[in-house]
Amino acid sequence: MNYKIVAVFLLILTASIVSISISTNDNQPVVENNDTLQSFQESRSLMDTTVTIHIKDNNKTHAKKVIDETFSEINSVDKMMSSYKNNSQLSKLNNNGFVKNASPDFLHVIKKTKHYYNVSNGAFDVTVKPILDLWEKKFAPGGPQKPPSEKEINKTLKLVNNSNITIENSNISIKKDMGIVLGGVAKGFAVDEAIKSLKNSGIENGFVNAGGDGRYIGYKNDNKSWKVGLRNPNKTGDAITVMNINNMAVATSGNYERYYNKSASVSHISDPRTGYPSRKIISSTVIAETAMDADAYSTAIFVLGEDKGLEMIEQLDNVECLIITSNRSIIRSSGFDKYEG
Repeated sequence: MNYKIVAVFLLILTASIVSISISTNDNQPVVENNDTLQSFQESRSLMDTTVTIHIKDNNKTHAKKVIDETFSEINSVDKMMSSYKNNSQLSKLNNNGFVKNASPDFLHVIKKTKHYYNVSNGAFDVTVKPILDLWEKKFAPGGPQKPPSEKEINKTLKLVNNSNITIENSNISIKKDMGIVLGGVAKGFAVDEAIKSLKNSGIENGFVNAGGDGRYIGYKNDNKSWKVGLRNPNKTGDAITVMNINNMAVATSGNYERYYNKSASVSHISDPRTGYPSRKIISSTVIAETAMDADAYSTAIFVLGEDKGLEMIEQLDNVECLIITSNRSIIRSSGFDKYEG
């Protein structure tokens, strides 16, 4: 069972580009090709998900070069922040308790997690790793297949506190037995870096989607916004809504297992304040200026629940959300509807 902080939606990305249909999970860009620029798209497996890059260009050779360079940027982020690669800066921090001379990007992401921690009143906390490991151990093959005891959770919670991440110049350290997970920000940051790479290469229109964390620049054609569909969790294939997005990012977090099976006892996202799985809502979708913001805030909402989550979003500039509640109601933030229709 995988307890990383990730979105788990099975949404379909369909593209009518050179008669190719491409599938991935999560929010669904609808791509058309009706103007003078050509559309170029490629998908690769990176960061434990499917990453799709779509750009509009007038030169096939240049487009191929740009896409390759952009995937290289994403791969660099993966090498830095992967929890599965022993040489990543994240793994070194978790294994040794410190990283000396951390890269500027790694420092930036760790500092931003402190911001998200403060804005969410502790609902978003990357030091939740010991709790996730505890639950994973309980339900791993050969494990007892039952939740940890209250005593075990309370003991482990003492290791969860974002304030115990120390940053001095370019050095990062954590206390003994602590651990960090970046599943709630790493994909978003990678998407943002990919978009930066596209812009630096002269691309004005396109998107990057990493397992549902998507950021969209420019327009799909004729000055029309990219259309991003949020599929209904009842598997009918109908979209709950279609968002008109340009120069913004969209991310979704949630537990559709709860939708299909009310007895599902373990969420993919745990509350770092209580040590228990988050089961207050089914999903949260966030529109923000950066993919990392959308990624982190969608996770925070999932932990906070509909009332506190909505309250947090309403206090943020240029951030909107759509929440599917535990009783399958749909709640929108005050400005979400400006992206619909």
